[in-house]
Amino acid sequence: MAELEVELVATDRRVWSGRANIVSAPASEGDIGILIGHSPLLSLLRAGVVRVTQTSGALVEYGVTGGFISVDSDQVTIVADAVVDPQDVRAVTV
Repeated sequence: MAELEVELVATDRRVWSGRANIVSAPASEGDIGILIGHSPLLSLLRAGVVRVTQTSGALVEYGVTGGFISVDSDQVTIVADAVVDPQDVRAVTV
């Protein structure tokens, strides 16, 4: 079965990497959902929550303060300015 290869990095460290079915991220123009087979994409990120549904079905969430997302050939790379607790980002962006 096809899957996404996802890597989330901050400017100072690798935060998470693994296989996923779905990734959602706070793109500059609104939230974006990435599924298997998504067309190539490069977008800025605003502050918000990155959600990754792993192939096991488990959901992981990370707050980001900005950055960018790149998608190409089922490879998703998220480079965040900073990664924070998702609750901290929700309080700022609501």
